[in-house]
Amino acid sequence: MNKNKDIILTGDRTTGQLHLGHYVGSLRSRVQLQDEYKTYILLADVQALTTHYDQPGLIADSVHQVTLDYLAVGIDPNKATLFIQSMIPEIAELTVIFSMFVTVNSLRHNPTIKNEARDRGYKDLYYGFLGYPVSQAADIAFCKATLVPAGEDQIPHIETARKLVRRFNELYSPVLPEPRILTGERLGGLDGVGKMSKSMGNAISLNAHPDDVYAKLSKAKTDPARIHRSDPGHPDICPVFAYHQLFRKDEAAEIHANCSNGTIGCKDCKKIAGTAINELLSPFRERRNYYEHRGHEVKEILVEGTRQARQAARETMLEVREAMGIRYFD
Repeated sequence: MNKNKDIILTGDRTTGQLHLGHYVGSLRSRVQLQDEYKTYILLADVQALTTHYDQPGLIADSVHQVTLDYLAVGIDPNKATLFIQSMIPEIAELTVIFSMFVTVNSLRHNPTIKNEARDRGYKDLYYGFLGYPVSQAADIAFCKATLVPAGEDQIPHIETARKLVRRFNELYSPVLPEPRILTGERLGGLDGVGKMSKSMGNAISLNAHPDDVYAKLSKAKTDPARIHRSDPGHPDICPVFAYHQLFRKDEAAEIHANCSNGTIGCKDCKKIAGTAINELLSPFRERRNYYEHRGHEVKEILVEGTRQARQAARETMLEVREAMGIRYFD
């Protein structure tokens, strides 16, 4: 591993299996960066409670499923530390401390919180849901992470983390580094409405069967102005063309020209995109199948990763308590 100064923290809420949007948004960069940096990847089961507190069974199962997704895309447990959020009590402790430095109004005005509350139809916000960015700041700070690969929607959360770390350092002692975000690409949903999302039901999961990929794409929204195959299309507003740009970059210009000229139909365009996506997912399916039959090995990966993360958390919290003058005894 390269001895760079940067430490990476990233992860996902365990509310179901991951999808292509997760892959282009951050998973792809995590795989690339694990060779260069110390990398922590958390399974955010506590933060999953912010929207699924009444479904603990789903969250527990998703811890295993998301771990399989990580291993399937190429996360190497010998290079990256995979751990379970709820098993690190120091994160909860740091969340409480950080909550003293942030106002309710600033959290209410967080655009990502506002958008998700609107999408979910929330009129009254639970404390945990509103405080999600504070919890995320503690996730980042416990291991002194400086780089956070994440989607663009996480930018407001990372800015909150930066402010909280800065405030802590100003009040007490500069023991926590300010993180910065590394954004990935954004993948639109199959319905043409917003980003690909589990909750919106417009996603292709990373372990989707090849036939399922084609079936989902066959129902995907396309250019609404195209009625007949020979009609000139507008690929720049077509959700399916975005998949060509992400998964068939070298051939995307040809698709763009053919669509614009009306020399390729939407059905054929979707089939070509589906083939490219299945080629991407094929090695993921193989690796996932390997680990699905080795449950004990997967558990050991999480046990060891959580142990390592807990050690880092203990060391950081000793420094935090020392800086605040509340380290009463070791």
